[in-house]
Amino acid sequence: MSMARFDAAAPARPVWLMTLADLALLLVGFFVFVQASQLDRGTLASAIRVGFDSPEPTAPIALDRAIVRGFAVGEAALPPSIVTASRWAITAARDPRTRLLVTGHVDGSLADRDALGDNAALLASDRARAVAAALVRAGVVGRDRIVISTDPAPRGRHVTLAIGFAGSDPAPRQAAAARQPLLAAPQNRSQK
Repeated sequence: MSMARFDAAAPARPVWLMTLADLALLLVGFFVFVQASQLDRGTLASAIRVGFDSPEPTAPIALDRAIVRGFAVGEAALPPSIVTASRWAITAARDPRTRLLVTGHVDGSLADRDALGDNAALLASDRARAVAAALVRAGVVGRDRIVISTDPAPRGRHVTLAIGFAGSDPAPRQAAAARQPLLAAPQNRSQK
């Protein structure tokens, strides 16, 4: 077998140039890694939010879910499955850094709407608030650790409970960020 047909092909770029480019990219990647590993992730996320004028996130990142099923059509009265969901929430909400996202749903039919407002979103909200109130009354979780949401899209007559990590207490992070600003404010040098 002859290699003559490949001998005639000339390289498009010199080999040393490609090697130099590869080394330069590796070096840049190394410095990015070193710089990123020196920062606390929470501080980095806060700095990015500040850079984009974004508020602190309000919804937690969901870790586990439970569902309260059995709502009657057009009703927000608590079904018997609230007992099972309460047991789940007691275990899931042990960590004080977690938040409980309570989302009400409707089935999308014309009958599954709020009686007074003829609105599916209102009924979904009533279901979520009824479950959240039952959990607070039972002492499962404090009212400051519950986020209520609605989903008026046709998904069924239920309430979804999602436990999520919301991070540590934001007050110490904000105090630390105030002491050591990560990003300096741009200065206008034209005005003296």
